[in-house]
Amino acid sequence: MNTSTWQPPLIWRAALLFARGLVGLLARLQVTGDVPAHLRRGPLVLAANHISPFDPVVMAAACQTRGIAPRIMATAGLFRAPVLGAAMRHAGHIRVDRGTSAVHRALDDAATAVARGSVILIYPEGRIGLDPGLWPERGKTGAARLALACGAPVVPVAQWGAHEVLPYQAPRGMLRGIARSLWRRPVIRVHFGTPVDLGETGAAHPGAARRATDRIMDALTDTLALLRPDEPDLPRHIDPGRPSDTSRAHRRRSD
Repeated sequence: MNTSTWQPPLIWRAALLFARGLVGLLARLQVTGDVPAHLRRGPLVLAANHISPFDPVVMAAACQTRGIAPRIMATAGLFRAPVLGAAMRHAGHIRVDRGTSAVHRALDDAATAVARGSVILIYPEGRIGLDPGLWPERGKTGAARLALACGAPVVPVAQWGAHEVLPYQAPRGMLRGIARSLWRRPVIRVHFGTPVDLGETGAAHPGAARRATDRIMDALTDTLALLRPDEPDLPRHIDPGRPSDTSRAHRRRSD
């Protein structure tokens, strides 16, 4: 693979610095774990849990502390915004048209990016999780299929605390959440775990993507558990506007 073609543009490097400053203003960021030096410029897939609209800012800040400039797979709605969309395209992020026939194009674009040496950040759950305890939901197979197709390692990245900054229904309630965070400055923890053994040699084998996805979600759940030992069941901070859905609960893979 060519690992030197893609370089993060200035606009994205500046945005990473801005994200770190913003998170530092609203919360106390604690980043633990690391990514091996030879993987920081890719090819690499970062698989993160999704608990809040503030997650992308937190992940950008955490990655900046580790010298990583990931290209984010993000919902198409962000790319349609007049200014933000243009900035995201220029920064090299990847548009995901969920629920349409074009959704598979995102995986092709991501595979091309990984082949050119990029780090891709993906949320395997495919949405902000609605598990009552804010534990990772059953994952979609996109991250696993991407990794298996490209032979790229997968690093689980767990984060905890972003749900205390922005509510699920943001922008509704956003100003209240920001004001509360400025006053209390909650702790946001991010941990880069160890690369996941996907246990597969390629995506062509029947059920390979599903099995690899379950391994990723197991690793992500274990990594998140390290960050919330005092909140093993329900989070202390309850967002009253957040719906609950147990239909996609993740069940640990049995070997």
